[in-house]
Amino acid sequence: MHGSRRRRRDVLALSGAAVAALAVSAAPTAAAKRSSGPLQRQVDLIHDSGAVGVHAEVTARGRRQIAYAGTAALNSRQPMPRNGRFRIGSATKTFTATVVLQLVGEGRMSLEDTVERWLPGVVRGRGNDGRRITVRQLLQHTSGVPDVGPRIPALTSAEGYRAERFRTYTPAELVRLAMRRPPNFCAGKGWSYSNTNYVLAAMVIHAVTGRSWAGEVRERIVRRLALRDTSAPGAHPSIAGPHAHGYAKFPTGTGTGTGTDSGSGSGSGTEVDVTELNSTMAVGSGALISTVHDLNRFYAALLGGRLLAPAQLDEMTTTVPAPELGVPYGLGLAEIPSPCGGSYFGHRGELLGYVAWAGATRGGSRTAAVYVTSGGGAQTEQAMLTLVGQGLRGEGLCGQ
Repeated sequence: MHGSRRRRRDVLALSGAAVAALAVSAAPTAAAKRSSGPLQRQVDLIHDSGAVGVHAEVTARGRRQIAYAGTAALNSRQPMPRNGRFRIGSATKTFTATVVLQLVGEGRMSLEDTVERWLPGVVRGRGNDGRRITVRQLLQHTSGVPDVGPRIPALTSAEGYRAERFRTYTPAELVRLAMRRPPNFCAGKGWSYSNTNYVLAAMVIHAVTGRSWAGEVRERIVRRLALRDTSAPGAHPSIAGPHAHGYAKFPTGTGTGTGTDSGSGSGSGTEVDVTELNSTMAVGSGALISTVHDLNRFYAALLGGRLLAPAQLDEMTTTVPAPELGVPYGLGLAEIPSPCGGSYFGHRGELLGYVAWAGATRGGSRTAAVYVTSGGGAQTEQAMLTLVGQGLRGEGLCGQ
């Protein structure tokens, strides 16, 4: 989840030159080809910026390119796993928003429903009031609901991680923690990235369907698209299957959080192996495990109109200003302007030790996804964005 307010403003790291980079798409059946050209050079640059391990995949026109750099663990010669799994952090939000919009399309709920209608009495206290907040505002981050991330010890300090990495949270408990703070603003009167919004969205999904958020994501998206390496691990702290270790640098001293969108560890302290983590603190907001290949397939299907009806996809991609990000934000998607004209959609993801970027062009014809196994800092972020920008070349975005 999160750290300091300053770091939360960089949740998608989309400002200045960074705006020129995020997604590319392709056919799920494309044959993989190991890259030895520009993609590999970009992955090498990401590794050289301080990341322990890097894996990227770019797909377009029935072709899929992959590239790796670094190792699966510090002080090891073990290579990065092929199609390794990792915690995708806030890219989970796109999955959650998709399920909500599917329910809207089925007529089972409305984006204008209040939180109170589905979760009576849950959002109350310190000026927070679910009677004045709509489901749309949750998905859009315009609810004003405070972020629970800074209240999760496992995400904010090395000591907290060691003490609480196996702790299980319930969604209701997370919301109660968030309600100890007043709202950031009155609902609809501002924009502020808050993981609590998507914890609440997961609770709404449960209230509408009678099934868990994880169960609905699995049935409606994972099985439908045959995303064999995507899962919601629940309280299980390990990553099943091939995976690299994740590392976080917690700050020294008092241990204020340094996380971005879902807990990072890109501070200046000692690097800690954070591969084991009970991710129940990120239900709906950042708990999923996936691979770059599955993420590319998901974003291609989503932007290609295979998961949502046109009306709901239009709702998802209709954006509002998000000053903290520097780019517009829709419902679980950021819209990234291309410097050559046009735009594309995607989301940054991070959950303690793993950082990812993924997304797709309009229509889902090109996708790109990349992840690293440590925070790496601003240089790493910019190099990741550049890689995605390179993958986006073509499709008329830059006149090619």
